[in-house]
Amino acid sequence: MAKLRDHFVSRQHELLALTCALVEAESPSGDKDGSSAVVSLLANAAGSINAVSSVERITSEEFGEHLRIKAFTDNSLPPIVILGHTDTVHPRGAIKERPWRAEGNRIYGPGIFDMKANCALALEVLLVCEATECARSPITILLTCDEETGSPSGRGLVEAESKNARAVLVLEPPASGGRVKTARKGTGMFSLEVHGRAAHAGLDPEKGVSAVLELARQTVRLSELNDPATGTTVTVTMVHGGTHTNVVPAEARAEIDLRFTSASEGLRVESAIRNLKPTDARAQLVVSGGINRPPLERTDGVAALYEHARTIAKLLDFDLGEASVGGASDGNFVGALGVPVLDGLGIDGDGAHAAHEHIVVDGIPLRGALLAGLIASL
Repeated sequence: MAKLRDHFVSRQHELLALTCALVEAESPSGDKDGSSAVVSLLANAAGSINAVSSVERITSEEFGEHLRIKAFTDNSLPPIVILGHTDTVHPRGAIKERPWRAEGNRIYGPGIFDMKANCALALEVLLVCEATECARSPITILLTCDEETGSPSGRGLVEAESKNARAVLVLEPPASGGRVKTARKGTGMFSLEVHGRAAHAGLDPEKGVSAVLELARQTVRLSELNDPATGTTVTVTMVHGGTHTNVVPAEARAEIDLRFTSASEGLRVESAIRNLKPTDARAQLVVSGGINRPPLERTDGVAALYEHARTIAKLLDFDLGEASVGGASDGNFVGALGVPVLDGLGIDGDGAHAAHEHIVVDGIPLRGALLAGLIASL
């Protein structure tokens, strides 16, 4: 384990140089040029690693390019899959407002924590496995380009690569204190459209049917679906309605965010949302959307993989904690397949999706050695 950690110490400059290039090649979700630029950087770096047998760029018509890298394919054992994504939530131009900068033990930059630094870390893990000859199974790195928008095109790739995997290691950022994520809530995204009837708000309001009023009443109903005991949250996040200040609004619309901890609970709340009835019989409700990601539940397989990682961490003199979080990732799709998965294995830091997004430099050798040690011992 000391040898693995020493490798990341000695190669830290190269890893950060690639990370810097990735951060400065902005790749917000849906930016095809940005996606292609980032994938080119990673593909070129992967092509110089002797253990890599294939580098495949997979086109997504709406989002850019997914990247699949296969290494150590000289045996027939089930592969270990390293999972991540190249897209970020930061709009193009964010790098000019918040350029790459180092302050003490921290490096800041849009997308560095979630998760450009971890894309670079994945390639460095291949190098250390090659140098130490510690990889016992084939390794597949899959980096999707649409994770931040729910993985509409990446989901199929994630499931196809993961279904026969020995284990899936997700390089999403860790929870506070460097904890890995052994459970994530599932997510649902819905739209509620309300159709009423327009009328003059001053002359004959009684002839109108207010879509805004109906939407307000439905918002209260939706809030009643929240269940703190089970961790279920239903949040109306955005609302739109009306056409003019003196017109009874005939149209209104809301976006709804659902989070849930078990598949059965998700189906129950989804049914409740889909079966909303208008309080005013003259109004019409139209619900669209649905469950986007299943929950990542802490199954026996997940727990066993976590305990194994915790044992590896102890060899590096730290106690690896675990967390259950409300946010979802591509790891949720893996969990639903029943494949052992461990999420949040990325480099420590803070500020995912925020202006103060950063990584902790001293954490790079530790997280790299943990990941390599896991691969060597699975």
